[in-house]
Amino acid sequence: MKKTSFRTRVITGAVAAAALSAGTFGAMSANASAPAAAPAAAVKADASNRNLVQSTHLTVAAATKAAQATLDAAKKENQRVSVAVVDRNGNTIVTLRGDGAGPQSPESAVKKAYTAVSWNAPTSELVKRLEQAPNLKDIPGTLFLGGGAPVQAKGAPIAGIGVAGAPSGDLDEKFAQAGVASLNR
Repeated sequence: MKKTSFRTRVITGAVAAAALSAGTFGAMSANASAPAAAPAAAVKADASNRNLVQSTHLTVAAATKAAQATLDAAKKENQRVSVAVVDRNGNTIVTLRGDGAGPQSPESAVKKAYTAVSWNAPTSELVKRLEQAPNLKDIPGTLFLGGGAPVQAKGAPIAGIGVAGAPSGDLDEKFAQAGVASLNR
């Protein structure tokens, strides 16, 4: 294959860019004078298609209900905590900072929720796994302390609830479990 010179490549590129610009300008000019076309028909997805995956997500209302139930459980025990609910992908749905909760608690709650949903296990159980795999704690966005609980549908994780601010991870996790339980009512 013959190698082209730098000059030839530059000229060829300029010609291609000019042709593309002219085509775009022409299409825009034609669209500006033509009446609006009818919207394209919606593509109907076949649920039996093997290329599609259905997943379950908490609504904002359900996430808020769980977060409020968590704060209520903590308040009954005079604990000042923050709670976070994340979706299956670890994206925050809702975060509530309880009255008097520490400034670090919202971020810690999000990380605990993310950790719980990522491994589909309570964070207190994951802390035990650090003995065999200490590098787990190095994964960005995770926090291996008690206080995170997964929310499951048919055994699969669909969300995580994280709590931070109580004097112990056991209490944080107890409150997170109260939030999970509220979704079953």
